[in-house]
Amino acid sequence: MKSRIIAVLALLLSATLLLVGCSSNDDDTGGTSASGTEKVTLTVFAAASLKNSFTALAEEFSQDNPDIEVKFSFDGSSALVTQIQQGAPADVIATADEKNMAKLGDAVSDPQIFATNVLTIVTQPGNPKNIQSLADLTKPDVSTVICAVDVPCGNATAQVEENTGVDIKPVSEETAVTGVLTKVQTKQADAGLVYVTDAAGAGDTVTAISDPAFAAVVNTYPIGVVAASENKEAAQKFVDMVLGPQGAALLRSMGFGPAS
Repeated sequence: MKSRIIAVLALLLSATLLLVGCSSNDDDTGGTSASGTEKVTLTVFAAASLKNSFTALAEEFSQDNPDIEVKFSFDGSSALVTQIQQGAPADVIATADEKNMAKLGDAVSDPQIFATNVLTIVTQPGNPKNIQSLADLTKPDVSTVICAVDVPCGNATAQVEENTGVDIKPVSEETAVTGVLTKVQTKQADAGLVYVTDAAGAGDTVTAISDPAFAAVVNTYPIGVVAASENKEAAQKFVDMVLGPQGAALLRSMGFGPAS
């Protein structure tokens, strides 16, 4: 009887050790790549107008760099700059203008221009208000949404208004270009001023109308490694891809203009 009890206890102990071993192996795989090396998580702060293009770029980047995981924070450029100034952890920042990037000074290492963009008008599908030009946005029966002046799309809008003498009376001013697009798509406004890339990305949910005045106001997009980053090597790899031919080709395919 005693030997039988000992045998049962031995079996239970073996089973317990086997379970512990499996649990230990599962823990070892967490946070590692297929090659067994520890994964680096890269945090990229990017202007809202870069969401579609940078998400696609990250997919290509991850294929080439399986040991690096890219996570994004998309927002208006001014909001991203403020967050970094207040200590938010980030490895890379890309803004929709040089003005906001300049506010970070030495907090970003050698930012470089990687793309350009211009504005366009978007309306609800089919352009029911028959908007043909920038001046039509001043009609009393046309409700228009624009970006707030402290974000790049808003600053560009203000420059276009100054150049043309057109004075738009918006029903709201948004903190990011995606907010403008959403309000037109959800029929909260008849029209909005967004980047050509946003209009292209929206597909048939909006109708885009250009105006010759937009060509005179070009937004330049800089990108750089955040000086406080703890993943500078991985961050520089991402920046290099954006600046290189692979990034340039994808950005052009989504409607962005060349860096120069």
